[in-house]
Amino acid sequence: MFCLCLLWHTAAAEEIKSPNGQLRLQFALQADGVPTYRLTYKGRDVIKTSKLGFDLKNAPALTSGFAVAASQQRTFDETWTPVWGEVKTIRNHYNELAVTLTQAATSRTLRVRFRVFDDGLGFRYEFPKQDKLGHFVVKEERTQFALAGDHKAFWLPGDYDTQEYSTVTSNLSEVRGKMKDAVTGNASQTTFSPTGVQTPLMLKSKDGLYINIHEAALIDYSCLNLELNDQTFVLESHLTPDAVGDKGYLQTPTHSPWRTVVVSDRAGAILESKLILNLNEPTKYKDTSWIKPVKYVGVWWEMITGRSSWAYTDATNIKLDSVDYRTLKPNGKHAANTAHVKEYIDFAALHGFDAVLVEGWNTGWEDWFGQSKDYVFDFVTPYPDFDVQELHRYAASKNVKMMMHHETSGSARNYERHMDEAYKFMVDNGYNAVKSGYVGNILPRGEHHYGQWLVNHYLYAITKAADYKIMVNAHEAVRPTGLSRTYPNLIGNEAARGTEYESFGGNNADHTTILPFTRLMGGPMDYTPGIFQTKISVLNPQNKSFVHSTLARQLALYVTMYSPLQMAADLPEHYNQHLDAFQFIKDVAIDWDDTQVLEAEPGDYITIARKAKGKSSWFIGSTCDENGRTSTVNLRFLDRGKKYVATIYADARDAHYEKNPQAYAIRKVNVTSKSKLSQYCAPGGGYAISVVETTR
Repeated sequence: MFCLCLLWHTAAAEEIKSPNGQLRLQFALQADGVPTYRLTYKGRDVIKTSKLGFDLKNAPALTSGFAVAASQQRTFDETWTPVWGEVKTIRNHYNELAVTLTQAATSRTLRVRFRVFDDGLGFRYEFPKQDKLGHFVVKEERTQFALAGDHKAFWLPGDYDTQEYSTVTSNLSEVRGKMKDAVTGNASQTTFSPTGVQTPLMLKSKDGLYINIHEAALIDYSCLNLELNDQTFVLESHLTPDAVGDKGYLQTPTHSPWRTVVVSDRAGAILESKLILNLNEPTKYKDTSWIKPVKYVGVWWEMITGRSSWAYTDATNIKLDSVDYRTLKPNGKHAANTAHVKEYIDFAALHGFDAVLVEGWNTGWEDWFGQSKDYVFDFVTPYPDFDVQELHRYAASKNVKMMMHHETSGSARNYERHMDEAYKFMVDNGYNAVKSGYVGNILPRGEHHYGQWLVNHYLYAITKAADYKIMVNAHEAVRPTGLSRTYPNLIGNEAARGTEYESFGGNNADHTTILPFTRLMGGPMDYTPGIFQTKISVLNPQNKSFVHSTLARQLALYVTMYSPLQMAADLPEHYNQHLDAFQFIKDVAIDWDDTQVLEAEPGDYITIARKAKGKSSWFIGSTCDENGRTSTVNLRFLDRGKKYVATIYADARDAHYEKNPQAYAIRKVNVTSKSKLSQYCAPGGGYAISVVETTR
């Protein structure tokens, strides 16, 4: 369904409401021609009067002296079908206001386009083609988000190079005092302010409004950060700079990404919002049949924990074009060897997994980390103990795909140099998905992970992969902004602290009760759940870390941490010790027809139910923080008149994420749409349920 209604106005103040009338957007020019906007929800301030505009390099600012030349309103309503996703169809329904502004002193034109949905606001800047503004350099974007008070915030330190920090929960007024401790070490990091924070920024007001600020459709532009004035509680945009400090090189006609504000008085509505996806363009691909959700295992966790090695040898100072690895002594710890990978292929085939990821298969791992090395990998040359052709043959005989790994070591220039050859190598050897990585400082030197240059590189890698019908899972890349709608072969990202950090000291117990409200707002995360052996010392006696989760919650994450790319990240030997619990990982779907948030409070708990694509089965996951709780859910989402068997994988009564993480219990109960379930969740725990229709 599509509806388009147009109205033209020329007043200096405009107002539009959401389709349901609960959100109201007001645009106005202040007396000195400063453009402003204001957003209210059910009569309560979400964003108080806030300024808009730009500072330009070597040119007058686009912040004041404006007059309204024209304005246009329209209503839009359609329903579209994602290639993969949390629901079968998505409604895209909004009221739009586009205000065209002219700056008399410079004869330049700027347009601000607002779209108000029932669940929030999106707006962007548009620069029409014009005589007085062609090529220009952004010194800073001056978008403000003036908040109504000292909200509770779930925030990460503002950084140009990493999102891999633990989320801090505090009032906005406490950000400055907590910033020093919040900034923990990383392979590449560049913080910029004692009050700078990242998006997505999740907030909760004192009167119970849930507010999420982010961006959508980040293309050919720098990533958005937010600078907090902790006296007035005004957030102002702070774009990631390039190597010389500029924020963006643009040429008209062009536009910015969308700035997004998702709002509700119900926490679950934030998780259900599709506003960011709706602000992205439809898919660019005519054929999407090659894009498929993937459930996989891999040679990865054993290296992360230190049990095995990515590198084939302990030699150092390696130059790829002048070394013959066959002459070097193996270190005996290299995990990506043919015989060992076959064990993973056998395990995947036995249990019905789609693919096997192998890291450390290619030459160069001995001399890559922290060296600022340009020609660091070639992405096509295997180590002597990794037989590409034999593993291709063996995996194909078992109906299992191999998943490629490309670590760039931050040398994006080198990756682009080898990209066509690397993707062709993948196709020739049966790989249709790649996990890429950008660990370390970026080359070209001085560029940042989230600047305009790298934003363009990431999209280049995605679109180039599509030429070869390859799906992409990018780690250490810019945080997602809904581009998976336009480029659905982007089936995963990391862009946050994932499970690997459980081996580096641990994630907080509330970590996975926050990520869906923050990182996952822009797209799915390759979180790599499913760790059953939570004591890392079992794999590596030198590593005393432990996974801050019960085993039952590891199952729940397959539902609460949405992704069409899901890994069973632990070792096969650990799954073989708990095959009854492993059954849930085998059964759980990774593509969905429906999703319903049953319970939610950021930082405390999340309970989500999802219906498998094209099937009658439902899966429920619940995760909670370190306090534990009792979860009570209503199963009214089940089809009326039908009978189901619910298999419940739950924490035992004595389970605890630190003291007794592997204590779980499995039981089956008969349920219908009239049933209610009450289930105990241990501290750092949760539960998972598969609900299967039965005729008995």
